[in-house]
Amino acid sequence: MTYETWTAARDRAVWDGYGIATLAGTHWLDAEPRSFDQVPGLWSTDGASALGEIDGAQIVLAPFTDREVVRADGVTVRLRAHERDGEIAVRVFVPSSPAERGISRIERFAYDPELSVPGRFVAASDLGKSDVVSVDGHVSQKRYAGRVEFALDGEPTALTVTQHPDGALSAVFADATSGTESHRFRFLDMPAPDADGTVQVDLNRAFLPPCAFSDHYLCPLPPAENRLAVPLRAGEALVR
Repeated sequence: MTYETWTAARDRAVWDGYGIATLAGTHWLDAEPRSFDQVPGLWSTDGASALGEIDGAQIVLAPFTDREVVRADGVTVRLRAHERDGEIAVRVFVPSSPAERGISRIERFAYDPELSVPGRFVAASDLGKSDVVSVDGHVSQKRYAGRVEFALDGEPTALTVTQHPDGALSAVFADATSGTESHRFRFLDMPAPDADGTVQVDLNRAFLPPCAFSDHYLCPLPPAENRLAVPLRAGEALVR
Protein backbone atom coordinates (compact mmCIF):
# COMPACT_ATOMS: atom_id res chain seq x y z
CA MET A 1 0.00 0.00 0.00
CA THR A 2 1.44 3.36 -0.99
CA TYR A 3 1.74 6.17 1.55
CA GLU A 4 -0.98 8.15 -0.27
CA THR A 5 -3.35 5.17 -0.17
CA TRP A 6 -2.58 4.64 3.51
CA THR A 7 -3.31 8.27 4.45
CA ALA A 8 -6.57 8.20 2.47
CA ALA A 9 -7.62 5.02 4.29
CA ARG A 10 -6.78 6.63 7.63
CA ASP A 11 -8.90 9.68 6.84
CA ARG A 12 -11.86 7.46 5.94
CA ALA A 13 -11.46 5.41 9.13
CA VAL A 14 -11.40 8.55 11.26
CA TRP A 15 -13.98 10.85 9.65
CA ASP A 16 -16.41 8.85 7.50
CA GLY A 17 -19.77 7.57 8.77
CA TYR A 18 -19.37 6.32 12.33
CA GLY A 19 -15.59 6.66 12.22
CA ILE A 20 -13.11 6.86 15.06
CA ALA A 21 -13.74 10.58 15.65
CA THR A 22 -17.49 10.10 16.22
CA LEU A 23 -17.25 8.43 19.64
CA ALA A 24 -19.41 10.55 21.98
CA GLY A 25 -19.38 8.41 25.12
CA THR A 26 -18.14 5.28 26.90
CA HIS A 27 -20.52 4.34 29.72
CA TRP A 28 -19.62 1.57 32.17
CA LEU A 29 -22.49 -0.71 33.10
CA ASP A 30 -23.60 -2.66 36.14
CA ALA A 31 -26.67 -4.74 36.99
CA GLU A 32 -28.87 -1.68 37.47
CA PRO A 33 -30.58 -0.41 34.28
CA ARG A 34 -29.60 3.24 33.74
CA SER A 35 -29.94 5.99 31.17
CA PHE A 36 -26.90 7.70 29.66
CA ASP A 37 -26.31 10.86 27.69
CA GLN A 38 -27.07 10.42 23.95
CA VAL A 39 -27.81 6.68 24.43
CA PRO A 40 -31.45 5.68 23.81
CA GLY A 41 -33.12 3.50 26.42
CA LEU A 42 -31.89 1.91 29.63
CA TRP A 43 -28.67 -0.12 29.81
CA SER A 44 -27.18 -2.66 32.18
CA THR A 45 -24.95 -5.74 32.01
CA ASP A 46 -25.12 -9.37 33.00
CA GLY A 47 -21.32 -9.42 33.21
CA ALA A 48 -20.90 -10.76 29.69
CA SER A 49 -22.90 -8.45 27.38
CA ALA A 50 -24.45 -5.00 27.28
CA LEU A 51 -28.23 -5.25 27.83
CA GLY A 52 -30.52 -2.53 26.52
CA GLU A 53 -34.22 -1.84 26.65
CA ILE A 54 -35.44 0.70 24.09
CA ASP A 55 -39.19 1.33 23.79
CA GLY A 56 -39.89 -2.11 25.23
CA ALA A 57 -37.50 -3.90 22.84
CA GLN A 58 -34.66 -5.91 24.35
CA ILE A 59 -31.15 -5.60 22.89
CA VAL A 60 -28.21 -7.83 23.73
CA LEU A 61 -24.80 -6.64 22.51
CA ALA A 62 -21.82 -8.93 22.93
CA PRO A 63 -18.48 -7.12 23.35
CA PHE A 64 -17.28 -5.32 20.22
CA THR A 65 -20.56 -5.75 18.33
CA ASP A 66 -22.64 -2.86 16.97
CA ARG A 67 -26.26 -1.85 16.67
CA GLU A 68 -27.63 1.28 14.99
CA VAL A 69 -30.54 2.90 16.81
CA VAL A 70 -32.71 5.91 15.99
CA ARG A 71 -33.06 8.37 18.87
CA ALA A 72 -36.26 10.23 19.66
CA ASP A 73 -34.84 13.31 17.89
CA GLY A 74 -34.48 11.31 14.67
CA VAL A 75 -30.68 11.00 14.82
CA THR A 76 -29.31 7.51 14.12
CA VAL A 77 -26.49 6.60 16.51
CA ARG A 78 -24.32 3.52 16.60
CA LEU A 79 -24.05 1.60 19.88
CA ARG A 80 -21.15 -0.74 20.56
CA ALA A 81 -20.48 -2.98 23.54
CA HIS A 82 -16.95 -2.69 24.91
CA GLU A 83 -15.12 -4.97 27.35
CA ARG A 84 -12.03 -4.28 29.45
CA ASP A 85 -10.72 -6.69 32.05
CA GLY A 86 -14.15 -8.20 32.59
CA GLU A 87 -16.03 -4.89 32.78
CA ILE A 88 -18.66 -4.03 30.16
CA ALA A 89 -19.48 -0.60 28.71
CA VAL A 90 -21.79 0.70 26.01
CA ARG A 91 -20.28 3.18 23.58
CA VAL A 92 -22.24 5.65 21.47
CA PHE A 93 -21.05 6.99 18.13
CA VAL A 94 -22.75 10.16 16.88
CA PRO A 95 -21.90 11.47 13.36
CA SER A 96 -22.10 15.12 14.46
CA SER A 97 -19.56 14.69 17.29
CA PRO A 98 -16.44 15.85 15.39
CA ALA A 99 -18.13 19.06 14.24
CA GLU A 100 -19.38 19.69 17.78
CA ARG A 101 -15.81 19.35 19.07
CA GLY A 102 -14.50 21.55 16.25
CA ILE A 103 -12.20 18.95 14.66
CA SER A 104 -12.07 18.01 10.99
CA ARG A 105 -8.56 17.07 9.84
CA ILE A 106 -5.30 15.36 10.70
CA GLU A 107 -2.11 17.43 10.54
CA ARG A 108 0.83 15.39 9.28
CA PHE A 109 4.57 15.82 9.07
CA ALA A 110 5.98 15.93 5.54
CA TYR A 111 6.70 12.50 4.07
CA ASP A 112 10.40 11.62 4.41
CA PRO A 113 11.65 8.47 2.65
CA GLU A 114 14.73 8.51 4.93
CA LEU A 115 12.41 7.69 7.84
CA SER A 116 11.45 4.30 6.43
CA VAL A 117 14.29 2.11 7.65
CA PRO A 118 15.10 -1.59 8.02
CA GLY A 119 14.77 -3.04 11.48
CA ARG A 120 15.18 -6.34 13.28
CA PHE A 121 12.63 -7.98 15.55
CA VAL A 122 14.13 -9.55 18.66
CA ALA A 123 11.70 -11.84 20.46
CA ALA A 124 11.39 -11.42 24.22
CA SER A 125 13.12 -14.08 26.29
CA ASP A 126 10.46 -13.65 29.00
CA LEU A 127 6.87 -13.61 27.74
CA GLY A 128 5.41 -12.71 31.11
CA LYS A 129 2.85 -9.93 31.31
CA SER A 130 3.68 -6.32 32.15
CA ASP A 131 1.62 -3.52 33.64
CA VAL A 132 0.11 -1.15 31.05
CA VAL A 133 -1.42 2.14 32.18
CA SER A 134 -4.27 3.65 30.15
CA VAL A 135 -5.07 7.33 29.78
CA ASP A 136 -7.76 7.03 32.48
CA GLY A 137 -5.28 5.54 34.96
CA HIS A 138 -6.53 1.95 34.64
CA VAL A 139 -3.77 -0.66 34.90
CA SER A 140 -4.04 -3.77 32.74
CA GLN A 141 -1.71 -6.63 31.98
CA LYS A 142 -0.20 -7.02 28.51
CA ARG A 143 2.27 -9.47 27.03
CA TYR A 144 4.97 -7.80 24.93
CA ALA A 145 6.39 -9.93 22.13
CA GLY A 146 9.83 -8.32 22.06
CA ARG A 147 11.44 -5.25 20.53
CA VAL A 148 12.26 -3.90 17.10
CA GLU A 149 15.78 -2.51 16.77
CA PHE A 150 16.66 0.04 14.08
CA ALA A 151 18.90 3.05 13.51
CA LEU A 152 17.95 6.72 13.19
CA ASP A 153 20.66 9.09 11.97
CA GLY A 154 23.13 6.35 12.77
CA GLU A 155 21.98 6.05 16.38
CA PRO A 156 20.62 2.72 17.67
CA THR A 157 16.94 2.88 18.60
CA ALA A 158 14.43 0.27 19.73
CA LEU A 159 10.69 0.01 20.34
CA THR A 160 8.98 -2.57 22.53
CA VAL A 161 6.15 -4.17 20.55
CA THR A 162 3.12 -6.39 20.79
CA GLN A 163 2.35 -8.97 18.11
CA HIS A 164 -0.99 -9.71 16.47
CA PRO A 165 -2.18 -13.22 15.56
CA ASP A 166 -1.16 -12.60 11.93
CA GLY A 167 2.40 -11.76 13.03
CA ALA A 168 2.16 -7.99 12.52
CA LEU A 169 3.76 -5.80 15.18
CA SER A 170 2.52 -2.68 17.01
CA ALA A 171 4.19 -0.09 19.22
CA VAL A 172 2.98 2.78 21.39
CA PHE A 173 5.62 5.48 21.62
CA ALA A 174 6.41 9.06 22.56
CA ASP A 175 9.33 11.15 21.33
CA ALA A 176 10.84 14.61 21.64
CA THR A 177 7.97 16.15 19.63
CA SER A 178 5.27 14.69 21.88
CA GLY A 179 3.07 17.24 23.60
CA THR A 180 4.30 20.11 21.42
CA GLU A 181 4.65 19.35 17.71
CA SER A 182 2.67 16.14 17.99
CA HIS A 183 0.14 14.45 20.26
CA ARG A 184 1.54 13.24 23.58
CA PHE A 185 2.01 9.73 22.15
CA ARG A 186 1.39 7.86 18.91
CA PHE A 187 0.98 4.35 17.53
CA LEU A 188 3.03 2.53 14.88
CA ASP A 189 2.16 -0.69 13.08
CA MET A 190 4.77 -2.83 11.32
CA PRO A 191 4.37 -5.89 9.09
CA ALA A 192 5.14 -9.39 10.29
CA PRO A 193 8.91 -9.86 10.40
CA ASP A 194 10.68 -12.22 8.04
CA ALA A 195 12.02 -15.53 9.32
CA ASP A 196 15.34 -13.86 10.20
CA GLY A 197 13.58 -11.05 12.09
CA THR A 198 13.95 -8.41 9.37
CA VAL A 199 11.08 -5.89 9.39
CA GLN A 200 10.52 -2.52 7.72
CA VAL A 201 9.99 0.37 10.13
CA ASP A 202 8.17 3.16 8.28
CA LEU A 203 7.85 6.03 10.73
CA ASN A 204 5.86 7.96 8.12
CA ARG A 205 2.99 5.67 9.10
CA ALA A 206 2.99 6.63 12.76
CA PHE A 207 -0.61 7.47 13.59
CA LEU A 208 -2.64 9.22 16.25
CA PRO A 209 -4.31 7.12 18.94
CA PRO A 210 -8.12 7.16 19.03
CA CYS A 211 -8.04 9.26 22.22
CA ALA A 212 -6.56 12.12 20.17
CA PHE A 213 -10.01 12.40 18.53
CA SER A 214 -12.25 11.71 21.54
CA ASP A 215 -11.65 11.75 25.29
CA HIS A 216 -13.93 8.71 25.60
CA TYR A 217 -11.30 6.26 24.31
CA LEU A 218 -9.10 4.39 26.80
CA CYS A 219 -5.77 4.24 24.97
CA PRO A 220 -2.69 2.61 26.52
CA LEU A 221 0.24 4.89 27.33
CA PRO A 222 3.75 4.09 26.05
CA PRO A 223 5.94 1.87 28.22
CA ALA A 224 8.93 3.69 29.71
CA GLU A 225 11.37 2.24 27.17
CA ASN A 226 9.27 3.63 24.28
CA ARG A 227 9.61 7.24 25.45
CA LEU A 228 12.35 8.27 23.05
CA ALA A 229 14.58 11.30 23.53
CA VAL A 230 14.92 11.92 19.79
CA PRO A 231 12.35 13.82 17.69
CA LEU A 232 10.42 11.69 15.18
CA ARG A 233 9.00 14.21 12.73
CA ALA A 234 7.05 11.72 10.66
CA GLY A 235 3.50 10.49 10.29
CA GLU A 236 0.40 11.97 11.89
CA ALA A 237 1.06 14.83 14.30
CA LEU A 238 -2.07 16.55 15.62
CA VAL A 239 -5.84 16.77 15.28
CA ARG A 240 -7.06 20.15 13.95
